Amino acid sequence: MSKESDEQLMLAVQTGALEKLNELCERYQKRIYNYCLKSVLDADDSADLTQNIFIRVLKYRKSYKPGSNFEFWLFQIARNQVKDHFRKMKVHRDQFQAADVLPDHADDSDEEQQEREQRLMQALSLLPEEKRELLVLSKFEGMKYEQIAALKSTSVSAVKVQVHRTIKQLKELYFEIKS
Repeated sequence: MSKESDEQLMLAVQTGALEKLNELCERYQKRIYNYCLKSVLDADDSADLTQNIFIRVLKYRKSYKPGSNFEFWLFQIARNQVKDHFRKMKVHRDQFQAADVLPDHADDSDEEQQEREQRLMQALSLLPEEKRELLVLSKFEGMKYEQIAALKSTSVSAVKVQVHRTIKQLKELYFEIKS
């Protein structure tokens, strides 16, 4: 893997060095997949969405602005792809299914930990799409509130309040679920 920055690789992709996209895919595939998995809660759909996101990166490579943050641009594409998925599927909250296994912890042998994760995913699935997205971006993907505010075209303080309220709601849902 080269030591080129994401931005340098994307600029190379823009100018026709399409093989550089492979390196960007290697760097971000797992994060994008996990973002999709925690958003749509279906492993097969997440894999399809991840693939479609990188296809869109290639298709819309000319829209990337030199000097801008590649990760932010990529997550904008991912966010739009997830929203398109929900629009196409017309999924309602009661149709969500919790993922069987979280890839990050697939070899975890602690049954209690797996049970807690399963209950967390189930509670997460009960949240409305917008609230779930906030938690996925802030807590699972580690995005800063400033980045989320820019993605959602809102203020940082609004994001902080929404995240706080969503965590409180998730906590209530988590403890309502019987183990």
